Amino acid sequence: MKLLTTSLLPLLAATAVLSVPTSEQIPLNQLSNAVDEWREAAGDILREGERRVTKWIDIFGVERLQQHGITYELVSHPAFKDHHLRMTEPSLCDPAVKQVSGYLDIAQDKHLFFWFFEARNSPENAPLVLWLNGGPGCSSTTGLLFELGPCRISDEGKNVSYHPHSWTESANVIFLDQPVNVGYSYADGSTSVNTTPVAAEDVWAFLELFLNRFPQYSKLPFHIAAESYGGMYAPSIASVVHHKNVELSQHASSLAHGLIHINLESVMIGNGITDPYVQMASVPDAACEGEFPVFDDPDSPQCQAMRTKVPTCQRLVKSCYDFDSKFTCVPALLYCNSQLMGPVVQSGRNIYDVRRSCDRSKDGDLCYKELQWIETWMNLPATKRALGVNPDIDFQSCNMQVNQAFAMQGDGARNRAKLLPELVESGIRLLIYAGDADMACNYIGNERWVEQLENKFHEEFAKTPKQPWVTLDEGKLAGWVRSAGGDGFTAGNVTYVQVHAAGHMVPFDQPEATLDLISRWLADVPLVLNITEEAAHRPFSG
Repeated sequence: MKLLTTSLLPLLAATAVLSVPTSEQIPLNQLSNAVDEWREAAGDILREGERRVTKWIDIFGVERLQQHGITYELVSHPAFKDHHLRMTEPSLCDPAVKQVSGYLDIAQDKHLFFWFFEARNSPENAPLVLWLNGGPGCSSTTGLLFELGPCRISDEGKNVSYHPHSWTESANVIFLDQPVNVGYSYADGSTSVNTTPVAAEDVWAFLELFLNRFPQYSKLPFHIAAESYGGMYAPSIASVVHHKNVELSQHASSLAHGLIHINLESVMIGNGITDPYVQMASVPDAACEGEFPVFDDPDSPQCQAMRTKVPTCQRLVKSCYDFDSKFTCVPALLYCNSQLMGPVVQSGRNIYDVRRSCDRSKDGDLCYKELQWIETWMNLPATKRALGVNPDIDFQSCNMQVNQAFAMQGDGARNRAKLLPELVESGIRLLIYAGDADMACNYIGNERWVEQLENKFHEEFAKTPKQPWVTLDEGKLAGWVRSAGGDGFTAGNVTYVQVHAAGHMVPFDQPEATLDLISRWLADVPLVLNITEEAAHRPFSG
């Protein structure tokens, strides 16, 4: 179609010239206006051609689709009439590894963007990891280019650079932008998603389509990894995947229809919000007495005032837990955020890393100038075309309208920790890690909710003290570990890791240590080793 419309240009130009009177009959400015009009008409025809969708089956039997001047492979499945994958193969970021990018198209009105990278080492044996950023409303591509992907944004968004500590050193990784209207994901019309459970079913459909298309990954261990508000997403998605697996095991006919048992092995959450009742109450403790306190004096008026707000916050969150309604959850979210998080924000510190100040006029609304660089690079026409993205889409690192939509449902005050005991009981491992310089989802609250999580490892975890976590390559003390299950021969079934000298985005602040942590967790080898007394007192890296 592009060739056809391009071939019309000479004819249009010739028609324009022939239809214009001679220069003796009209002024030259009218001639110029006429040519401009024809050029605009030609551009309209070209743009219309790019909007058209053409489908065909190639000589290898692969269904193809052309749209926006981009050719995709189209992946469908009889079990998912409303879901399709539209894919291309880019070579950006890390050209040395196999990549796939494109969209999960849902019922012709929702389109979720994804970008997949094979592992740099032994991809046929490396586990498969799904990475989700939080917000809600923030693109997982920010995690890719800012934290753990095979390249990092550089040169003020003009380029990217090789990242030696990418998680793709140890895993095949999918970065998924969800829900719709996040990053490159988009909706046709007014379609939107404003609660976590709604998104989970679509993610399961995506995984089934992806693994049917790439069966070499379907036999590998699968892990869901998420950050920040991903502490809400990950339990919901894991719960859906687990229940679908149970249904498959009970109905052989489903397997006959080509559905795949997804080998869900673990859930990993970094600086997440998962149990607001426990975590919100920890804000004064972290802000006033944590490793990196916001307020110097724990008895200051600010600290005393914050502590008085905790009972009301917990009462409102408990009501949200009990009734699970936006009419109880929205007030809880608004009160706890304003009364507990508000003083921290007003302190002028970067709530994602309180070791830093935040000048939003220079660093942007989220206090990191690199997030603005990501928007620059992702909005380059060449980047969009390579990734199979409609050139008209405007990439935003975080969509505040999506954030507000979730807030107006009170989604962030709900209890997602309650979904995890069933998963843990069934053998799915749980890793919670947190940088101790973060105040958005602080490390104290994360440790407390894991300690209170009811499961068969609860008593063992509660009795287990923190032990030093030392990186294997450099032998540096990087944080502290509490773990239950595995008798010290594995990474544990329920494990909490405090990452020292790291903020909300742990892989950004401590890339080497995080790769050590994730590699050992994925391999299910112990995070705690017998070390010498000298090593135990070696200074933290940071």
